[in-house]
Amino acid sequence: MNGGPVVVGVDGSAVARNAARWAAREASRRRSGLRIVYADATAQPVLAGTPGLHLPREHRVHIREQVSRWLDASADVAREQAPDVPVGTASVPGTAEKVLIAETENAGLLVVGDRGFGGFTGLLAGSVAVKAAAHAHCSVVVVPDTGEPLTFPVTGPVLAGVDDARSAELVLAHAFAVAASWTVPVHVVHTWEVLGIDLRWMRSRLPEQEVNENEERFVAEALGGWGARYPDVEVQRFVSRGSPTAELLARAKEAQLVVVGARGRGGVAGAHLGSTSHKLIHHAPCPVLIARDTPH
Repeated sequence: MNGGPVVVGVDGSAVARNAARWAAREASRRRSGLRIVYADATAQPVLAGTPGLHLPREHRVHIREQVSRWLDASADVAREQAPDVPVGTASVPGTAEKVLIAETENAGLLVVGDRGFGGFTGLLAGSVAVKAAAHAHCSVVVVPDTGEPLTFPVTGPVLAGVDDARSAELVLAHAFAVAASWTVPVHVVHTWEVLGIDLRWMRSRLPEQEVNENEERFVAEALGGWGARYPDVEVQRFVSRGSPTAELLARAKEAQLVVVGARGRGGVAGAHLGSTSHKLIHHAPCPVLIARDTPH
């Protein structure tokens, strides 16, 4: 169990400030501190041979002042969201990807926005969020860009996408912990496909009804014990044949958080954040948690 602070990356964009709000709410739930980080590529000690980073001193001073304002603004919205949470800020030399991944070595959770400014000063361009989620040492939450005004859902169930037994334990641990704190149900989603997920069904030529019964049994076994640990959390199961991406995105419209594993067998959480997880990060209407470690 990693009891480090919740770390959120910001870049001055509206979606990054919204990520700071969500991170503050989660830090309050976890009773941990919040660390707000800006990755400053212009402050790297070695700039030789790097086009675009040779800036005049006055420009660097202007950037430092701007970064300070961005960090202060993010801290302000975080404190408004969760006044009880200790908040610290830091401008860290380095590229966004390297800074975020390094921060996760001591973090309890990393929170990023799906998109930010992008380009030279941007921290949270979509590709950076994906790379951070793929290589972080702790669990990662990606907060979507929902337009103006930026908000995140605070009602609805926690959606748990379970793929295989290996990843289901972590996914359900996060989903139940959050749902119990927020007093909302857990909706467990598991889909299966004849092709593309597990060829044993095609080789065995089992009837679809029997396959579905086997998958229902898998979900029931994965949920074994969680009801006893969280007796007050309502659980609903949704097992069906079809696309995990389509099923999770459809049900995410009514959810306030989707939890999936970092890797799977090619279903809900494709290897190396491919397929479904990648699409969820960019298209889910609510925050997406990529579970990598036991929740705090």
